[in-house]
Amino acid sequence: MSAVEERTVTEDEADIRLDRWFRRHFPGLTQGAISKLCRTGQIRVAGRRSEANTRLQPGQAVRIPPPVLAVADTEPPRPETVVDARLVKDLERMVIYRDDWLIVLNKPPGLATQGGPGITKHLDGMLDGLRGDMPVRPRLVHRLDRDTSGVLLLARTPGMAAKLAASFRTRTVEKTYWAIVKGLPVPLEGLIDQPLTRVQGLGGARSAIAHPSDPDSQKAVTEYETLDHAGRKFSWLGLHPQTGRTHQLRVHCSAMGNPILGDVAYGGESEMDTVTGRLHLHARALKLPHPAGGTLTVAAPLPAHMEETFRQLGFVAPALETPRWKR
Repeated sequence: MSAVEERTVTEDEADIRLDRWFRRHFPGLTQGAISKLCRTGQIRVAGRRSEANTRLQPGQAVRIPPPVLAVADTEPPRPETVVDARLVKDLERMVIYRDDWLIVLNKPPGLATQGGPGITKHLDGMLDGLRGDMPVRPRLVHRLDRDTSGVLLLARTPGMAAKLAASFRTRTVEKTYWAIVKGLPVPLEGLIDQPLTRVQGLGGARSAIAHPSDPDSQKAVTEYETLDHAGRKFSWLGLHPQTGRTHQLRVHCSAMGNPILGDVAYGGESEMDTVTGRLHLHARALKLPHPAGGTLTVAAPLPAHMEETFRQLGFVAPALETPRWKR
């Protein structure tokens, strides 16, 4: 049997959970096996017994017991990934910011972020095309609905993914969405604090405003402001979600009586012939703590269908700001 080994946690692996650290280094190891090895004290961090959810710090020594090393010895080599040159070009056109730690894309509407039932093409399955000279593929930090366009953040290493995900969990990321909605909100700005739940419908599960007694309800808060309006028929809103529930902005706008234009699922059927069927929701900007220090602010241009609707309604978007990393 293989002897015990120790490996040192790197700077890039700061704040990663112990079980995820093991799955990264030993892909053949199951979650159940990791939990059992932690419970029996065979896996240790800095010489101490540790839980599977322990978050690691750079410089700590992780004890690798013989059963883990035995699994590693039997794992076949990973096949080399072959990336389509056309795919790389498609992805490069989406890039609006890149540095040694992260990549920011302007995701087009209609492209799913991740796979699911009936989804064969999705961004997560394309990310090897942005690997470049890095030893690993970039990782998604958050998600956007398939029909929502705009700013999408990728981490270039697993350690950076953990740091950036922590920023989203602790709500230190400022998110700005633009939406064109039906009608004119009253009041013109405010806070929507209505919990959400998941319900089953003819088309599958969807989000809805939760009943006060619903034990499965999740807190959902959205700040909104009216940036412009075309009479009382259509309005351009700035949306700032304080939580990140599924379809939160779409449900909150609908509940306010102002569904997003083109959002058939939540009552926003289009009344404009040129944009029928297109969701008018765009992740305009992110402001976040950069993992290397300072603050990064980045914005994405509008998709073509929203540009056309802005033109028709007489809305004038401010000039797109250049990405700024203020150290």
